[in-house]
Amino acid sequence: SPNTNIHSKTVKCNTNADNKNRKIMGMSFLQLITTPKRLEKLKNVILKIFSKFGKITNDFYPIADGKTKGYIFLEYSAPSHAHEAVKSADGYKLDKQHTFRVNLFTDFDKYMSISDEWEAPEKQPFKDFGNLRHWLEDPDCRDQYSVIYDSGERTGIFANDVKEPIEVEERARWTETYVRWSPKGTYLATFHQRGIALWGGEKFKQIQRFSHQGVQLIDFSPCERYVVTFSPLMDTKDDPQAIIIWDVLTGQKKRGFHCESSAHWPIFKWSPDGKFFARMTQDTLSIYETPSMGLLDKKSLRINGIKDFSWSPGDNIIAFWVPEDKDIPARVTLMQLPSRNEIRVRNLFNVVDCKLHWQKNGDYLCVKVDRTPKGTQGVVTNFEIFRMREKQVPVDVVEMKESIIAFAWEPNGSKFAVLHGESPRINVSFYHVKNNGKIDLIKMFDKQQANSIFWSPQGQFLVLAGLRSMNGALAFVDTSDCTMMNIAEHYMASDVEWDPTGRYVVTSVSWWSHKVDNAFWLWTFQGRLLQKTNKERFCQLLWRPRPPSLLTQEQIKLIKKDLKKYSKIFEQKDRLSQSKASKELVDKRRSMMEDYRKYRERTIDMYNEQKPLRLELRGGVDTDELDSNVDDWEEETIEFFINEEIIPIGDL
Repeated sequence: SPNTNIHSKTVKCNTNADNKNRKIMGMSFLQLITTPKRLEKLKNVILKIFSKFGKITNDFYPIADGKTKGYIFLEYSAPSHAHEAVKSADGYKLDKQHTFRVNLFTDFDKYMSISDEWEAPEKQPFKDFGNLRHWLEDPDCRDQYSVIYDSGERTGIFANDVKEPIEVEERARWTETYVRWSPKGTYLATFHQRGIALWGGEKFKQIQRFSHQGVQLIDFSPCERYVVTFSPLMDTKDDPQAIIIWDVLTGQKKRGFHCESSAHWPIFKWSPDGKFFARMTQDTLSIYETPSMGLLDKKSLRINGIKDFSWSPGDNIIAFWVPEDKDIPARVTLMQLPSRNEIRVRNLFNVVDCKLHWQKNGDYLCVKVDRTPKGTQGVVTNFEIFRMREKQVPVDVVEMKESIIAFAWEPNGSKFAVLHGESPRINVSFYHVKNNGKIDLIKMFDKQQANSIFWSPQGQFLVLAGLRSMNGALAFVDTSDCTMMNIAEHYMASDVEWDPTGRYVVTSVSWWSHKVDNAFWLWTFQGRLLQKTNKERFCQLLWRPRPPSLLTQEQIKLIKKDLKKYSKIFEQKDRLSQSKASKELVDKRRSMMEDYRKYRERTIDMYNEQKPLRLELRGGVDTDELDSNVDDWEEETIEFFINEEIIPIGDL
């Protein structure tokens, strides 16, 4: 009814004199001016909505003068059904103007009995989870990593050390599938059939848990304030729970969403500051804001044919692309949020596909454009480079006629690497985006066994890897002068992981992809092998991320300027560490020698004490020395037959 203002409450009512036989009833406040015919229609709507929580045994709609009084009573067959109705239907929007309010009937007694005098709330005990960033205070600056092995039965946290991994924590069945670190390394997320658990602190205590039956995927906001979970089991038409956004600090559910497919996870993509998140559906881009979790400006963007979008890692800017439509060219658009101003539009022609690649700091955007030029049958690839920090966002183009295998930006720089060609003639090219508006080809290596590019988080160094089908070929490259520092191999390697500092890199063979030779190897950034760690049915290794540095750019530049001074300190510390190891070995050997000396002295003393007993047993003859009592010796010659052999002369 257009004249209906709807509220609702679910109430608990004593239907018998016996308090043990209480039943739960619901009460909906329906501020209604309507005819009896329209009331029947409304009853059907109410019954349809509230019967999904349980069996309704009775309902009562108070009416006066042919109109409802604005509330109803619903009785359920079980108390749990009414509690579920309160939990799920409170705040339910019937339409744009009408929202249910739902309570238990016992709430009236509770609120009526509240004293008019204010009483200070009881102080809740503080839960001390310890220092959630204690690993950053390690005096030797060791980074940590998680390892899942024994086909997922065991999970361990280790501190990285050049000599051997140092175990920090290890537990059986800590997770049921895999683990995930939060973006700043504060939390470790574990997966369970009933939901997600977050762990942290020095002893990895449980910090929070989120109940989401059958959860399979997870994503954090960059600020670590929110976590997004996906489960294919929970979704219903009226109660969206396939995707749930949670508040990490309180553990409260912020909002649920429907999800048709999780093929392109994450469904929601976050702005770099965590203030906005967005999802793409057919012809629509929906941008939500936190903490309300509502649509920005209360409406979605209508973008016909939108294919993909991506946030800038450095600014609240969204890039999206739309394919060609008849005579309308394809286009890439850069939009500023929350103003929704289009700061750059780039029209493209003869487009087959586009991929968006942001540089880590948001200084550049590369749009990889696959095109079919008119009059040709092959596909040509253009790299459209957007210079985000310059006025009017100029665009440079690099054209490549070979098929593209991989593309990757240098994280903290202006270079990018491209793997192109067909096996066995796969080439890697390095380009530099210069400030003068040019993009130079620095170097090209041909005939590479690689299908993946892994840049160091600090830039300059990278690993070209031929994973899985390419048998784990590895090439360590210094892009400052484009030299191959080392060429190696980790047979059947499935994964490559850089540590957050860019000093070490791990290659591994996961049991999830290959059932034999499961292990992880630790290398220096120069390609020198330090460790080979074999773990039975090893599955996964993930480095623990580090939060952004608290140092300013000026302080970092000053440190780099005085690097030689700091290098001497660290070199001296390394020597002390090595000498400490040598000293420990020498001290151990000295201790063993001292134990032997003491044992020998005790044995000699005991031997001397037993001498009178030996003399008595041997008739006064001293046998302690070989040449003692020579005068008492008697010489006797004894002859005996040993053997006889007869050889006939005639046979000679």
